[in-house]
Amino acid sequence: MKLTILDSGLRVASRTMPSVETVAVGLYADAGSRHEPARLNGIAHLFEHMVFKGAGTRSAREISEAIEDVGGDLNASTDREGTSFTASLLAEHLPLGIELIADLVLRPRFDPADLIREKEVVLQELGEARDTPSDIIFDELWSAAYPDQPLGRSVLGEETSIAAIGVDDLYDWQRGQYRAGSLYLVAAGKVDHDALVRLAEAHFAGLPQGSIAAPEPARFIGGVRAGRGRADQAHLAAAFAGPAQGDPDHYAARLFADLVGGGASSRLFQAVREDRGLAYSVWASLQPYRDSGIFHFYAATARREAAAAAALIQDVVAEAVETATRREFERVRIQAKAGLMMSLESSWGQAAYVARQLSVRGRLVEPREVLAELETVTLDDVRAAGARMLAGPRASATIGLPAVRAA
Repeated sequence: MKLTILDSGLRVASRTMPSVETVAVGLYADAGSRHEPARLNGIAHLFEHMVFKGAGTRSAREISEAIEDVGGDLNASTDREGTSFTASLLAEHLPLGIELIADLVLRPRFDPADLIREKEVVLQELGEARDTPSDIIFDELWSAAYPDQPLGRSVLGEETSIAAIGVDDLYDWQRGQYRAGSLYLVAAGKVDHDALVRLAEAHFAGLPQGSIAAPEPARFIGGVRAGRGRADQAHLAAAFAGPAQGDPDHYAARLFADLVGGGASSRLFQAVREDRGLAYSVWASLQPYRDSGIFHFYAATARREAAAAAALIQDVVAEAVETATRREFERVRIQAKAGLMMSLESSWGQAAYVARQLSVRGRLVEPREVLAELETVTLDDVRAAGARMLAGPRASATIGLPAVRAA
């Protein structure tokens, strides 16, 4: 891995993979939905949509044709803490990929008519999510965990906030959030680092300097939410406060979550699905953020089985703190190691890994360092991390059976 910091503050990183002929390149921004003001909730996601409607000298169609003419792919995504603009191409077409990404971020053309149409598209996306209980329940859960906070709001926004966003707001978002010190240009695959730096200097010279303001600190408070409308099944989710990305017990907490509900051999899957047949989908996970974390679990079950499933989930999770075994611990640790290494087999995985480490730790981190950190975790650490999480505040959400308290 190589890293160069330009005079503007833009970090340019690469990971060469000699065995491939393609390259994945992305511009990763530390600007997500938790950076939004409440009245403009959804603007980060809408901005990501709108830049594809026309940028630089190209129309929406010309952007699509430019990347597909060379057999490549151009995409973007938004989450609570960041937004990414990515391209995958044959290595010889890397200059085009960077040119297109730079146009999207630096030279978008926000036409009012396009904005009206794209708002309708986003509202359809929001409607589709609300019609999918296994998706929308997590917005309800995050809202319960972080009430009246940016981290608890939906990435997609709400009808009223989306309606309030105007062209000037999009340009203000671009100028305020896309600053060189909070951006990472990362390429992985068949890439020459010096050539990547030259392309970055040529195409991103117009980036405003400095870094974006830190978002409002997150406070896991907890509460109960009952989802809108009914569903064919009961969907149950619950969460506890977990460690943030840089906390010392982050890996221990992650392994506890994996032991509880990380796969077909996990306690929840075996107890809830295999032994009792109470749910088809049941799992647990840890989602860490910069200053907070959320340990959460989910199950979809028949309404008549919801109370039994919720009680069983609660028992299984609580018992894991006292009875987690060395065999389970070693299993989830090797799964974590294998998952990391498997993700790095692709150029996409490499680029995303490098960008995440730069964002979280501010430096390049070789995978062997992460493996070594996982190796230092003990079974006692995992049990202690689980106990700390379960002793804190709890959030829960249900869809399809509001009377049931999720775990």
